[in-house]
Amino acid sequence: MKLESFWLETAPRFGAAPAEPPRGKADVAVVGGGFTGLAAALALARRGASVALFESTRLGAQASGRNGGQCNGGLAHDYAALAGSIGLERTRAYHCAYIASVDSVERIVREESIDCDFARVGRLKLAAKPQHAPALQRTCDWLAANVDPDYRYVDGRAIRDEVDSGIFHGGMLHAPSAQVHPGKLAVGLGEAAARRGARIYEDAPVTALEPLAGGGRRVVTPRGSVEAAQVLVATGSTDTGPFGWFRRRLAPVGSFIVVTEPLGRERLDALLPRRRNYVTSRIIGNYFRTTPDERLLFGGRARFAMSNPRSDQRSGEILERGMLEAFPQLAGVRLDYCWGGLVDMTIDRLPRAGEHDGLWYAMGYSGHGVQMSVHMGEAMAQVMAGEPQANPWRDLDWPAIPGHTGKAWFLPMVGAWYRVQDWLH
Repeated sequence: MKLESFWLETAPRFGAAPAEPPRGKADVAVVGGGFTGLAAALALARRGASVALFESTRLGAQASGRNGGQCNGGLAHDYAALAGSIGLERTRAYHCAYIASVDSVERIVREESIDCDFARVGRLKLAAKPQHAPALQRTCDWLAANVDPDYRYVDGRAIRDEVDSGIFHGGMLHAPSAQVHPGKLAVGLGEAAARRGARIYEDAPVTALEPLAGGGRRVVTPRGSVEAAQVLVATGSTDTGPFGWFRRRLAPVGSFIVVTEPLGRERLDALLPRRRNYVTSRIIGNYFRTTPDERLLFGGRARFAMSNPRSDQRSGEILERGMLEAFPQLAGVRLDYCWGGLVDMTIDRLPRAGEHDGLWYAMGYSGHGVQMSVHMGEAMAQVMAGEPQANPWRDLDWPAIPGHTGKAWFLPMVGAWYRVQDWLH
């Protein structure tokens, strides 16, 4: 079993890096080579800006290349609970922003001819307990009537036609949701930005952002530096570099995935005939889908722990047990891949984007960022050009997490609390 991302291993390497080291000037420097930074670099270059993007390793190496490849519309939150907290109008606007974000991914993929296995397959949220089904149906019916007609409930009798498992009791289907090969999408975005003149530097961690006398920043890396009039920070969770203000506002939470050996079309037709995106209704739930080469990908929080080889392997063992609980017919199937990554969680699990101390930023997607990160990359290009209304999260403040200075010491307690809630509810 390989302890590395299936998506990164099966994606081509970016082949359009500049031959010379970072130097000179740029209109905009983008820090981070994930989906946010890459989509922003592309959108800015298309507007005629000179762009330099800096990634500490390879494009998509962190959260953007370590997720489940689900590109889902709609909020991950309980809609009624969030509306009770922030109001119905804002909740509807946030929900619609996620719907629009899937359209953004599809449009960019089409316009730039990015080969990344994008497909509108639908998202099915599965009731993991009998008591979850009625609440899920009420939410589904309300959303379909008041927000988005593309929601449909699948009752307990029909759920086996969707998923050949005996542990689910119904499901909420959002038909327009999509899936994508994240590794190929990252490389495709980078190559599209480079075609329009953006300079994309891999293996170039940013070590300093030095203010310039006339405004802007000098972006410093071990390989060289670039003077930029504007800087967009699109790092997500990072424990290095001059990004302490952001670290105090993000909790880096591990998320883990296993991928089976190829199962073949006939076996997958019996297991998951619709090939959708699937998520479960537990707080510490699971998600799964098939891959383009007919494997099963099965992921989840597994453990509230950071990602490293030993942690990934232990988490993979937990995920394998969860997979076999859902699909006992897969007993004896080999796991070929197991990996982890860090999710940049905000305290309310809503993204953040805006400006702080002369730096623009977009991050905090809280485990639901495949589509929103691409969308926000484009949006921040508009915001930086003087169109603040393009940012759907512009009205959210962003206080630091109390007692948090960068290392999320409180995660074991949070995990224990969520496990109790899952047991009780």
